[in-house]
Amino acid sequence: MDQPTVGILHPGSMGAAVAACAATNAAAVLWCEDGRSAASVERAVGFGLTPVSTLAELLDRSDIVISLCPPAAAEDLARAVAGHSFAGVYVEANAINPERTQRIAALLPDATVADGGVVGSPPVGGKTPTLYLSGPADATARIETLFADTAVQAAVLGTEVGQASALKLSYASFQKASRVLVALAVGMAREHGVDQELIKVASRRTDSYLSEPQYVAKTAARAWRWGPELEEAADTLAAAGLPTEMLRAAAATLARWHGVKDDSELTLADALERLAQP
Repeated sequence: MDQPTVGILHPGSMGAAVAACAATNAAAVLWCEDGRSAASVERAVGFGLTPVSTLAELLDRSDIVISLCPPAAAEDLARAVAGHSFAGVYVEANAINPERTQRIAALLPDATVADGGVVGSPPVGGKTPTLYLSGPADATARIETLFADTAVQAAVLGTEVGQASALKLSYASFQKASRVLVALAVGMAREHGVDQELIKVASRRTDSYLSEPQYVAKTAARAWRWGPELEEAADTLAAAGLPTEMLRAAAATLARWHGVKDDSELTLADALERLAQP
């Protein structure tokens, strides 16, 4: 099969890096300049992506479209694509719950929708995230081929749209909520002058987030993205008849950090101060 042309919707830090990996096995990787920020433009240029002027042009030229955007925008973006009757493969790779993924599939009757979930950091600097996939076998096979021999490891879970989303949110429920718990635990210990002892205790155990308190500042800077993701995971728990309070509470805690979006200069002390006094 000839190399496909790929369109990336919303080339953020993850999307742009994933798109750059796709370029290895694609004829071209397109992105739409319309309405994008200066930071998005800089990212796309840095990764060597090909600009187009309109969404219509991107969809007309693309065989495969990958949607990687903030969770809240996923359905609006799909509706915009549906308005152009896109008939290729649409990879819904956002951190949204399975029910929303299935709604998006229904919004795109002309397309073949593959469910995707990225676990891991953006594929730069030696990082190798996994793109889990589910949905029609022909579509997931094409995505596997697209990322063959790249830093993105594609893994097919099955043929049901929603499986990849469920795995992504199942992992996020623990991994991201655990980071929030670290902030609370370290903050409590710091208040009583025993935070260094807490870290020593935690360091006796392997793979403990409590031994990495420096990550609290990174958690704060990413809270604007992680909070909505945990709300999505909570919706998934609700659909299964399971309690949602823990994840709703974690999302509410993350909301206290919305004022430090992507602040790479934030320190642990600053993050804990904002947690106590938002």
